[in-house]
Amino acid sequence: MNRPDTVSAGGSSPADGSRTTLRHGRLGVIGVVFFVVAAAAPLVGMTGAVPIAIVLGNGAAAPGAYLIVGLTLLLFSVGYSAMSQRVTNAGAFFAYIGRGLGANVGLGSAFVSLIAYVAIQLAIFGFFGGLMAGQMGALGLELPWWLWTFAAWAVVTVLSLASVDVGAKVLGALMLLEVLALAITAVAILFDGGPEGYDFVASFSPQAILVGGLAGSAGIAFAFAFASFIGFEATAIYGEESKDPKRIVPRATYLAVGLITVLFAVTAFALVTGMGASRVVEATVEYSTVDGVPLADPAAVLFSLATEYVGGWMATVMSVLVLSSLFAGLLAFQNAAGRYVFALGRGGVLPGRLARVNVKGAPQSASLTTSAVTGVVILLFTLFQLEPILNMFYWFSGLAVVAIVLIEALVCLAVVAYFRRNKGAEGVFTTVIAPIVAFIGLLIGEYLLMSRFGLLAGTTAEGVDPSVTPWGLSPLGWFLIALPFVVLLVGYLYSRVVAPENEDFIRDELS
Repeated sequence: MNRPDTVSAGGSSPADGSRTTLRHGRLGVIGVVFFVVAAAAPLVGMTGAVPIAIVLGNGAAAPGAYLIVGLTLLLFSVGYSAMSQRVTNAGAFFAYIGRGLGANVGLGSAFVSLIAYVAIQLAIFGFFGGLMAGQMGALGLELPWWLWTFAAWAVVTVLSLASVDVGAKVLGALMLLEVLALAITAVAILFDGGPEGYDFVASFSPQAILVGGLAGSAGIAFAFAFASFIGFEATAIYGEESKDPKRIVPRATYLAVGLITVLFAVTAFALVTGMGASRVVEATVEYSTVDGVPLADPAAVLFSLATEYVGGWMATVMSVLVLSSLFAGLLAFQNAAGRYVFALGRGGVLPGRLARVNVKGAPQSASLTTSAVTGVVILLFTLFQLEPILNMFYWFSGLAVVAIVLIEALVCLAVVAYFRRNKGAEGVFTTVIAPIVAFIGLLIGEYLLMSRFGLLAGTTAEGVDPSVTPWGLSPLGWFLIALPFVVLLVGYLYSRVVAPENEDFIRDELS
């Protein structure tokens, strides 16, 4: 497996005249943050995950669960950012793991990361199509979900072929509107104080956060919190295209994680305050019940509170911004998946033609390949008449978050191993303490995600109540949670047997 020719920024391969290097100097700190926060889709998390974490999880302490998960990921960011000082590569996760734990493990993790990003993109495609069809149908425009999904697929594909800063500007505009709507609503509720005032003890005390134990209700809240943060780790993917990766990636990582944590914790606390801590579970059930089914419409919780404390116009705005938030997530993950495919092509793991970029510096071949894969899956779901939200969204989002947390845990181990062999100015907290604490937190998070996978992905065995019984999975559920681990093992064995000498795919591209 020979590595394709690479050249300086904007140059050409002498072999075939095609460009094989991403264009440098296109993104600053804010541009990278736009991609990352858009991928996290905070408005979608607030309308989807937080109400479920309240009702099935730890009630008024759901904001505390989000805060704990955010702090865990900040600790993860310490070692992650330190690695970004040593290695700049569009395949950030697998490049870091490969440098720390060896190229064989790195290759296995590369395929897991790729599955994760394609899966979350497919999940969002399903959610977008289903939600768009519902909202447009209410206005009298009855069109099938797959038509809206393919329309978004086409637009996202075109934008992914533009210069990366064009995508950042689109995401920036959408993200700012989304964050502004959440901030206005949270401030209005907190300014009012709600029916019971502020109850910080009910939301942030350790005993409240851990009520029911990790095997029970607290574990459910943590599982949904971990699922809500997916996408924050994409900062290093854009290192090659940033103006100064050694400076920008760490700053963007801390800023993105900090912003997402504050946004989730504060807005969730505002929801609790708006309903009253003592009756937040009952109120959430009341707002979200449709035809006697609790949590059938979790978005109604935020929309109802926005109407009460801000005005009906805010609920209307938010219903539109949920769609723009999903679209922003689609573009962000399209870019992330495309750059992973590009990095694997450039490193000789995948065909070299996937490493070609267009005149705008975008990874054209890789982006088109990513779109081809997602397009085929969307078509299959359409032909087999599967549901866009109940099937496509839940199945693929559950798979993606299990895969991402697995890779994050491996990154923590890789940081420790790498800096033991390559000592520098970094302190023991950066290279040992923070990564190990984060690894423990991520390991717990992975267990919680897997044990509650039936609740996350809707893949419980017949007759099992997933809110009460962990691990009660259907065959599909067991397949989905096992898939990342199987792919990791297969990739590792493949690397050892077929290409033990290939380490180009994990090298530092901007050393």
